[in-house]
Amino acid sequence: DDNKQVTLFDATYDTGLSSTSRLHDLFVNIEGMTPAEYKHGGKHLTIRYSFAQSPFGNVIVAATEKGICHIAFEDERQKALQVLKQKFHAANFIQEIDPFQQNALQIFQGDWSQLSKIKLHLRGTDFQLKVWEALLKIPMGNLTTYNAIAHSIGKPSASRAVGTAIGSNPIAYLIPCHRVIRSTGDFGDYMWGSTRKTALIGWERAKIELNLY
Repeated sequence: DDNKQVTLFDATYDTGLSSTSRLHDLFVNIEGMTPAEYKHGGKHLTIRYSFAQSPFGNVIVAATEKGICHIAFEDERQKALQVLKQKFHAANFIQEIDPFQQNALQIFQGDWSQLSKIKLHLRGTDFQLKVWEALLKIPMGNLTTYNAIAHSIGKPSASRAVGTAIGSNPIAYLIPCHRVIRSTGDFGDYMWGSTRKTALIGWERAKIELNLY
């Protein structure tokens, strides 16, 4: 059951939230979109997108001229594109891989120390951006709770709002919302499926134990 899984992965709820993780420290930078960039459904944005395979299923990855704006697990390409277009319904879309996408996809393989700086260009409120930045500070192989995230951003009574922000994370895996579980030890929901969440946690723990990261 979930409680046994937490014990198996030796989850640490608070470790890492008070210090910057290697991932966040070295190469992930979040820039929030300006109102002009996302109003009217992203009317003035050009978004390039492509499809790729990962250890956890097919993904769609998309980027503006400033950085990655969307990564999602989805086996059906048409459905994946439909979801992306719903978020930026007035943007100009081009199916084409670019350096932003190529670099971001390297997170699923190889040595992270060889990655270039990953730039994210995200549509979100100040609160959402703060929560997503907090997620980047959770070290690989560790888990935390919604309550701990709320405390880390100085909003200890906002765990429900934190949960909502985490649930709207637009960047699968790279912003590691899968590392957040309930304080009861229950792994909880995941936008891209609870089975995938369990697989992600186990895969990361195995990488750490093998000293691959």
